[in-house]
Amino acid sequence: MYGSVLGAAQKLHEKYGRNPITDPYMTLVGYFNSLRDLGAMRRVVEDDVSSRLTRARERGLANRHNIRQRELTSRLSSENIRPLLDQMSVEFSTRRGVKQNPPPLDVLLATNMIAVGVDVSRLGVMVVANQPKSTAEYIQATSRVGRRHPGLVFTVYNWARPRDLSAYEHFEYFHSTVYRQVEPLSVTPFADRAIDRGLFGVLVSLVRQSELTYNGNLTAQDFDRTSQLADHVARHLQRRAGSISDNDAWVRLHKELEERLSLWDRQRKVEAQRLGYTKPSKSQDIAALLARPDTARWGAATCLTSLRDVEPGINLLMRPIEDAAVATEAAPPWAPRQPENTNDSGDGVTG
Repeated sequence: MYGSVLGAAQKLHEKYGRNPITDPYMTLVGYFNSLRDLGAMRRVVEDDVSSRLTRARERGLANRHNIRQRELTSRLSSENIRPLLDQMSVEFSTRRGVKQNPPPLDVLLATNMIAVGVDVSRLGVMVVANQPKSTAEYIQATSRVGRRHPGLVFTVYNWARPRDLSAYEHFEYFHSTVYRQVEPLSVTPFADRAIDRGLFGVLVSLVRQSELTYNGNLTAQDFDRTSQLADHVARHLQRRAGSISDNDAWVRLHKELEERLSLWDRQRKVEAQRLGYTKPSKSQDIAALLARPDTARWGAATCLTSLRDVEPGINLLMRPIEDAAVATEAAPPWAPRQPENTNDSGDGVTG
C-alpha cells in the first residue's frame, strides 16, 4: 500500500508538470495504534518500500528515491516537535532538481499524537494501520488530512483482529453513520479540579449570553452581583450541581460562586480604570477581568482558552544522591538495603 501510494503520487506529480495541486498527496501519513507497529513499519519503509519504489515503473507508476521519513510519537522530544511541524508544511518543488532546506517529507509515521493539535493543511493522504480503538480517535486522526484539498484515507485491516473484522464487514454502514458510533465519555463536571479550572469561564459565559446587554467587552464594568441576572445564573449552576452531584459538591460550588462574584464586584469598583472581560493590546486604562492560564499563577479569575494547554509546563530537576550513607539513612524502612561488604581482601567486591 505504501509503495503504491508513493509511486502513484510521484507519477501524477511528474505527469502534470509538478503542479501544486498534486503536492498534498506527495507526503504519506501513516497512522498506528501502537509504537510497536509503528517501529516495525519504519524498518519496512527503509528497506522493502524503498526497494519496491525503485522498480515502480514496471507497474505503471513512477520511481521514487531517497525516501525521507520522520515519526511523530511520544518518543519525540518537545523541542523537536515544532521543527517537525514546519517540515511537514514544506511543499514539494514544482521544478526538477531543486534542493530544498528543509527538504519535504515523503512519509510521516504517527501515533495518536497527530490526532489533536496538528493543523498542517497541505496533507492529503493517510494510511491507517488497523482500526483505532475508539471511533472518536478514528475521526480525529483521519481528519488531519484533506483540510485544504480533497483527502484520501486508506484503512488496512487485519483479519485476525475482531475489531478490524467487524469494521470491514460493516464498512459502508459504519462510515455512513460514523458520528453515531462515537463512544460516550464519563465526565465529572463538578469535581474539585473541574470547578477550579472551569467555573469562572462558565459563569462569565452565562452572563454574556443570557443578556446581550452584557455581551460587549466593556460591559463587564456594568454587571452587578446583586442583580436579578446574577441570582439567576448562580441558582442555575447550583440546581445543576444538585441534580447530578452530592451535597458536598453543591456546598463547594456555592462557596466558589460567591468568591468569584465578589472578585468581579471588587474589580469593577476599582477607581481610575475600566473593567473589560479582556484587555485590548493598546488600552492602558482597561483592566482585564479574565486572566489567561499562561500569564501568571492560576487564580480565581483564570479562564481556559484551550483544552489542549490548561497551564504552563514546569521543569523538574533531578538531584542524584552521591552519599550512600545519606541514601540509606533517608530510605524508608521497607526499602531494600545495600548488602554489606564480606570480602576482607579490600578489593571492593561486595557479597
